[in-house]
Amino acid sequence: MGAGLSAATLRHRRDPFAQPHRPRQHRAHRQQFRSLRIEQALQRVPYSVIHIASHGEFSSDPDRSFILTYDGRLTLDELEAAVKQGAFRDQPLELLTLSACQTAAGDDRAALGLAGIAIKAGARSAVASLWSINDEATSRLITRFYEQLHAPGMNKAQALQTVQMELIREPRFRHPGYWSPFLVIGNWL
Repeated sequence: MGAGLSAATLRHRRDPFAQPHRPRQHRAHRQQFRSLRIEQALQRVPYSVIHIASHGEFSSDPDRSFILTYDGRLTLDELEAAVKQGAFRDQPLELLTLSACQTAAGDDRAALGLAGIAIKAGARSAVASLWSINDEATSRLITRFYEQLHAPGMNKAQALQTVQMELIREPRFRHPGYWSPFLVIGNWL
């Protein structure tokens, strides 16, 4: 997906999934998706859901681990520090979605990738990808995932499974490469 925060970006509300109306959203695209702006936004408002759609890479080598921003790279330390700011608020970060390439993949010394950093920093759960992803399939999957989260009694794991099954039924996206790279890490309820 293109660099920037996307559709369900930086949402703020008390119960992120229980209400059927659309939450207030802040969207940052291209030039606005800057490292400093992300950190400042997380300091000002206690977002319950953050969605980052960008390119990224994760390795046990901190110099090779990042999410691309318009002005460079958001390092793991910067991401962790930004997410940690909300860890002890009344309304913690419920979900961090990273729809960048290989955000759950690590190496033999860092198994959970960027999603693991999100959990370590205080996000209750993360949705991330295991390998390079197709933009169109990912856009459909993520959009439907957020829609499913609004269904009564639907948890994160069920929402993801439901939309994966929807993609399987579409001939164009039947191959596992389109629907299977995403997983929920942490609290899947």
